[in-house]
Amino acid sequence: MRNFQSFDGTITMINNFVTGTNEEDRGCNKLISVDNGYGISINFVVKPNTYFVDHAMVSVGDRISGFYDANAPVPLIFPPQFRAIVMAKYTPYQNVKVAHFNEQLESSDGELRLNIAPSTKIVLENGQVFTGNFINRNLIVVYGPTTMSIPAQTTPYKIIVMCGIE
Repeated sequence: MRNFQSFDGTITMINNFVTGTNEEDRGCNKLISVDNGYGISINFVVKPNTYFVDHAMVSVGDRISGFYDANAPVPLIFPPQFRAIVMAKYTPYQNVKVAHFNEQLESSDGELRLNIAPSTKIVLENGQVFTGNFINRNLIVVYGPTTMSIPAQTTPYKIIVMCGIE
């Protein structure tokens, strides 16, 4: 199971990331540098299959949250470099959580529980309606206010089911 972690900050640089000598791949991968405002910076490797919430375009100066697998191997360099799985551009009054949700729809870190409403959109990463069972899956959850309980509870605006990512 993936161990999703996030890093929030402001984009300070976006460059092409060259992974080999194949000319066809040039420009397909990006290296996005993010600073959290407290002197900590990391680089995200963004590939064509990195999911951007709401298919948002990002640029230098945007506030974002980048989600990565903390169990994945990474090069021992500074600043740290992670392969971005999901990127979310800051939107007021909107939160994003990427995690595995169990049969009680509680996130793997125990911080968030979902209460599904008829208005909750449940879709695939390609935007099509998801008609299967979404418990015990990796989900991208877009939500607003939460309760002050532990775990916090929310009725999400949208759930994106991450098929094929275990």
